[in-house]
Amino acid sequence: MHGGLLRYCRHASGATGTPMKFSLFIPAGDGPHPVLVWLSGLTCTEDNFTTKAGAYAAAATAGLAIVAPDTSPRGEGVANDEAYDLGQGAGFYLDATQAPWTPHFRMESYVTQDLPAALAEFPLDLARCGISGHSMGGHGALTLALRHPDLYRSVSAFSPIVSPSRVPWGRKALTTYLGADASAWDAHDASRLIKAGAAKGRFDDILVDQGTADNFLAEQLKPELLTEACEAAGQALTLRMQDGYDHSYFFIASFIADHVAWHADRLR
Repeated sequence: MHGGLLRYCRHASGATGTPMKFSLFIPAGDGPHPVLVWLSGLTCTEDNFTTKAGAYAAAATAGLAIVAPDTSPRGEGVANDEAYDLGQGAGFYLDATQAPWTPHFRMESYVTQDLPAALAEFPLDLARCGISGHSMGGHGALTLALRHPDLYRSVSAFSPIVSPSRVPWGRKALTTYLGADASAWDAHDASRLIKAGAAKGRFDDILVDQGTADNFLAEQLKPELLTEACEAAGQALTLRMQDGYDHSYFFIASFIADHVAWHADRLR
């Protein structure tokens, strides 16, 4: 694609105890290339971003590799739920502490440990790594960047769940995976982390795009909570409210080139 190579990869994960998949675009040239980690949202796999975002032309121009892991462990013996917003396809990028999720639902460890280890065999410069994502994946991008600033030099998001402890999607997932003690949730809530100073001196700016016609905007996403936290902490935030855009990959495809260029500039 666009002079580069798109790969679909499968490897064993010690964190999840299962095989895990990711897609990887490597631009032309010898490398090593800077890397953008993309975290997808509820119900997605390693394939959604690859087939729908239209990011690789911009990535090829920028000389940026993009890796998109699956959103959860899967397979026989892996806990699941009939609801779309819990279980397989809904890992929420944290390490579960509650049964029956504990053995496999360790997506924070997977993304921050096992995935970089799997990428080490490719011509990538993991010292120049950014992270982005959409919806649940936007939550993951923000929280993992704040919790692991040694791994990521830039962070952005589309329509992120910015404060899961204060919205239905997040409260359901955090209660299920981490337990009913809400004090344990703050460590996985981007707005609360920023307000507590987790971003101080770590990121010059955070880029967020949010559609004004997103049907989840008022109840589940609440970008104003991120704005309030950044203002309180003195953290620079570029929040772009895109008029008329919804929660879909059509929205992402419209602005992904901006995010690719934004990360590439910071990873040079």
